[in-house]
Amino acid sequence: MWCKVLECHPDKRIHNAVFSQVSPAYWRLSLEAHSLHVVPMDLTMSCSCHSVKEAQYLKRLQTDLHNNLQSSLSKNEPVTGLMALYTLALKSSCDNGSTTTFTVNNKIQPLLMHLKKQMEQEKEHIHTSHRALTNYYQYSLGVLALCVSDVRVNNHVSNKLIRAVEAGHFTHGDIESIDTYAMAGMALQCVNNTGFHTDNVSQLDAALTKIKEKLLAARRTDGHIGNEFSTGNAVQALAALGQPVEKCGATMNAMRTDARNNKYHNPMAISQILPALHQKTYLSLREKNCENEDDTLVLEPIVTVTVLPSETKVTLKVEVVNYSKEQTTYSVEVPKGSTLLEALEILKQSSASFTFEKEDSLWGPYLSVVNGEKARRSDRRYWHLASNGTGLTEGVGDYKIQVAQKITIENTGY
Repeated sequence: MWCKVLECHPDKRIHNAVFSQVSPAYWRLSLEAHSLHVVPMDLTMSCSCHSVKEAQYLKRLQTDLHNNLQSSLSKNEPVTGLMALYTLALKSSCDNGSTTTFTVNNKIQPLLMHLKKQMEQEKEHIHTSHRALTNYYQYSLGVLALCVSDVRVNNHVSNKLIRAVEAGHFTHGDIESIDTYAMAGMALQCVNNTGFHTDNVSQLDAALTKIKEKLLAARRTDGHIGNEFSTGNAVQALAALGQPVEKCGATMNAMRTDARNNKYHNPMAISQILPALHQKTYLSLREKNCENEDDTLVLEPIVTVTVLPSETKVTLKVEVVNYSKEQTTYSVEVPKGSTLLEALEILKQSSASFTFEKEDSLWGPYLSVVNGEKARRSDRRYWHLASNGTGLTEGVGDYKIQVAQKITIENTGY
């Protein structure tokens, strides 16, 4: 059985355009622990699947990612988002997680028990500090993962998310986070669908209405909702909230165009766009049919290509603005097509006064220390990246330097 991605495109070209990105992106990043949670969930949510590849992805999840989570739990580090995505990926592979366990303080407990504990820690942190221990995107993921796994979500946990919606706490700097509104919308709609939330139902309804209004108001003239990388989540959320976008309208066309132009080469972006293109949402996992799955997906062979550095050089100006608003400017020649991370490595090697450190996130690496100054999530600060004054929508590992420009790296609070 072939499931058409969209009725206005019955020729499979859009399906193939997106999947041509999934396989290379997975294998390119398969050794990075932060990317292992993404791809299996979305291959199995498509209309056809590849059982061999899915089994390979699942094995990597249950080894590398599992070990990564075990290490973090042993250090008492918050891992709400990653654990939630692990739960969703297992669920999509018809594994309810009951046999997946972690050991903390010599006590063995199942995955979902640990996720519930993560959510309780998040809830208590919100109560005492008025903000999530990680962030509200990960908090929403946690609620969603528990809900689609048919685990009752504590009213106190969902209430914290509802109040965050009411208070407008979904911001990153001065910008509203459409991704977070979308994820919160799916999480709360799942809670609403299951009837788990029995306290202040009118507040839940009001929060869902506000989320829908925020998403609709964020639509741009080019069809994107928020930006290119929040559109997939937003489309899923609107569908879950009972207001799906037009199958052949501007928003779907924008995602198709992005897919054709190879815009989605980050696994996290792929994980959000595939369900949207297939007119599905993460809520679909709650009622996933694990029988008679279509195993007809054909992936093109992966050809190993050695990409030589471009001989064309471009001039990159790098301006660092620290916490005290002091500015330091550098100049470096980098090969055209370098990622910003590669460019910064070149600058680091050529200038003794420029240093940086990076950490991993759900979206890939991000800068945590620049010139010895920290700007970490735990401090509610981050290094904001801009090109010629315009904030970047891609991370330091994805944004590519194609032309001469000035990159500003500024220590920013949120």
